[in-house]
Amino acid sequence: MEEKIEIMNLLQSKQVLEHELQSLIYGSVEIRENKSNKYIYVHYREDGIALTKYVGEYSDELYNLVLNNNIKAKQLKKQIREITKKLKQLNYIEKELSEKVEQNIDFAKRHLVDTIYKQAILEGVATTFADTESIIEGGKVHNMTSEDILKIVNLKHAWEFILNKNVILSDTNFALLCEINKIVEEGFYYTAGKVRNTPVTIGGTIWKPDLPIESVIKEELEEIFSKELDDIDRAIELLLYIMKKQVFIDGNKRTAVIYSNHYLISKGKGIIVIPAELTEEFKDLLIPYYEGRDEKKIKKFIKEKSYMSI
Repeated sequence: MEEKIEIMNLLQSKQVLEHELQSLIYGSVEIRENKSNKYIYVHYREDGIALTKYVGEYSDELYNLVLNNNIKAKQLKKQIREITKKLKQLNYIEKELSEKVEQNIDFAKRHLVDTIYKQAILEGVATTFADTESIIEGGKVHNMTSEDILKIVNLKHAWEFILNKNVILSDTNFALLCEINKIVEEGFYYTAGKVRNTPVTIGGTIWKPDLPIESVIKEELEEIFSKELDDIDRAIELLLYIMKKQVFIDGNKRTAVIYSNHYLISKGKGIIVIPAELTEEFKDLLIPYYEGRDEKKIKKFIKEKSYMSI
């Protein structure tokens, strides 16, 4: 049992390090000149394939950032190698994804811009589909606050994290839940990824969620996983539980959607996302659900209007 826990902890650490590595811009620097302007490109390898990426217009700050990232990338790769070595010593054998799950990952990636746009609208972010797409692709947008842009960037990083092969192969557990919130809320709260210890209120209702307790959350998640439910119904239960529990100081809806989708995708069963045009209808259904007055209606809404099969 202790060995199993150690393997799980090592895998979780490896996932976090790999995500951090993927978020870095690093590689062999090339500066290209065009008339009076200079531009920075980096050359790097991914899965043995030589790639080139445009970084931006030259500045000393950007150039030094890439150089510093190169140092950080080496350190991260070293840590990942050390963890891989420890996993081998523990006789851990990496599992392979089934064809169905691989298809689901591709399906989620194809719908990524649309999914993030819908999540942003659910959070009240003032964006359009075109602006969301531009942000995800690293372009510039106008008439959006830096906070709204960061929320979309964080959503992109969180989705990239759960669509990683090793993460998909991992359990949909409490540690993963915290890591998703940490990514979603990066740059907003220093307590991101940690169970909240302050009261919160919900707009539109006098109902208030209790202060969450880590041990209780783990038990209640286990109860959901032990129920005799099909994978879609279980994912819906997970989504609504995280939203109602308000585990974190902020970002609970974003975290809940991504967390439940990790479970659903790991089973090869599609994705769940609230349609942008039905955001208000969903929010109206949340209030009676929070108050314990109507669970069936919101579950039916999610299954019939927010679920996408492959």
